[in-house]
Amino acid sequence: MSIPAVSVVLPVHNGEPHIADAVRSILAQSFADFELVICDDGSDDGTSEAVQRLSAGDPRIRVARRPAKSGVAAAGNWAVSEAAAPLVAIAHADDLSHPDRLARQVAIMRDNGDCVLTGAPAEAIDWRGERAHPVDLWRLLRPGVFAPLAHSSAMFRRAAFEAAGGYRSAADYWEDLDLYWRLARLGRILVSVEPVSTYRHSRTSIRTRDDTLKVERSLEAMYRSAQAVEAGEAFCPSVGVPLETRLHPRVFVARSWSRVWAGERALALPQLLRRGRLGFNWGTVESLAFVGWATVSPKSLRGTLRLLTRWRNRSARRRLGDADIVAWQPLRGATESESD
Repeated sequence: MSIPAVSVVLPVHNGEPHIADAVRSILAQSFADFELVICDDGSDDGTSEAVQRLSAGDPRIRVARRPAKSGVAAAGNWAVSEAAAPLVAIAHADDLSHPDRLARQVAIMRDNGDCVLTGAPAEAIDWRGERAHPVDLWRLLRPGVFAPLAHSSAMFRRAAFEAAGGYRSAADYWEDLDLYWRLARLGRILVSVEPVSTYRHSRTSIRTRDDTLKVERSLEAMYRSAQAVEAGEAFCPSVGVPLETRLHPRVFVARSWSRVWAGERALALPQLLRRGRLGFNWGTVESLAFVGWATVSPKSLRGTLRLLTRWRNRSARRRLGDADIVAWQPLRGATESESD
């Protein structure tokens, strides 16, 4: 068999509620030269049976399965290792790819030989499939260490992924951002202005299902590493966070974010007050305001955030002009725009 131009890899653990929609969105791509590699990481909820039904009779789909769950980063590395193509596109069991996603991203990679990764900000839906919030273009114009792209929109060169060392288990639950920082040392990261995927705020997301303390300590390591990157220092996610450590207030914002957009009340306010690293600073004020509002009235918070995003998007579109892609450089904290 000939090697395809793109391998779309979809690692999944217990993603049965939405995986059929995710797979169909890949199979509906306008770009035809791809394979879809589904790596079932020890699912026991009916995902395995759903994947078998979806793959039956379709030569574009390959399925691999492990008998037990291996972890977020380990499953991602396994999925990429199964890919045959030089370009690898990430897909998630909860999310949807737009029909022209692969075509647009292959063109970016073809036209920019120094690009190691491309992606795009995503619009979002809730677990019912109803629209949650629009794409946030404002982040494309604000220098920062946090990526303005959704992981399920990422396409990278497999050679660069391997040179960077792949995903690291020490960065589980933010393994994508950790990878992007290392890829940025090898070449350019180009972000499309227009979305190529739809993110689902799902009840089956790994951050929601897995052990709360484990996720929170991992997010604390993320914020510590982000501060190091902003300061131009080496970042090391393998440094453990002791159980008794007070956590960055934004850890609890991150824990509340998907619940808000899934139409549910946040549950993190008591934990923020008890275990948050609170102080007389703007980060504390913002975090307390968000988590408190998300606890009392998530519906009004959603409406306010939608209005704010739309207002900022109008300004962002004027400033972006005719730019189709934006270069994101987290290590230097700078962006530049360019046209295809």
